[in-house]
Amino acid sequence: MTIERLEVERAVAADPTTIFRLLCDPMGHVGIDSSGMLMDATGEPVAAVGDSFVVHMDREALNDYPMGLYDVTVTITTFVPDREIAWTILGQIRPQIGHVYGYSLAPIDEGTLVTSYYDWSSIDPVWKEAGIFPVISEGALRATLGILSRTVARGGLSATA
Repeated sequence: MTIERLEVERAVAADPTTIFRLLCDPMGHVGIDSSGMLMDATGEPVAAVGDSFVVHMDREALNDYPMGLYDVTVTITTFVPDREIAWTILGQIRPQIGHVYGYSLAPIDEGTLVTSYYDWSSIDPVWKEAGIFPVISEGALRATLGILSRTVARGGLSATA
């Protein structure tokens, strides 16, 4: 069986609403990114499926493809307030890849069980044949959850600046 989805989870000492608000904010994505690729974002917080924002990227952080600086458009594909948010990315690469990133949130006694997932099961066949997935490792997803936990513990992004 070929693995085409990574999932990691972590208990975070914050309520789902606080975490969801951070995940709806374009700068929230930049602030918790562990890959080093997300440099900045432009756009308003998302509120529904179909909403989008632009993320300014630097692929040199991964040192895998010499893409340098570029922009991608994040488009929300799942939006269930305080429960789940997911998105796909529209970038410069053709055909479009079609991978999905997301978070699901479940209230627990200590706060929220946050599950981060990365799914490439429905990517374009050209990219399946290239054998380059996953682009982001399970370790990077875990590290991002650690940064998310630290960020909400400090009161959000403004506390980290």
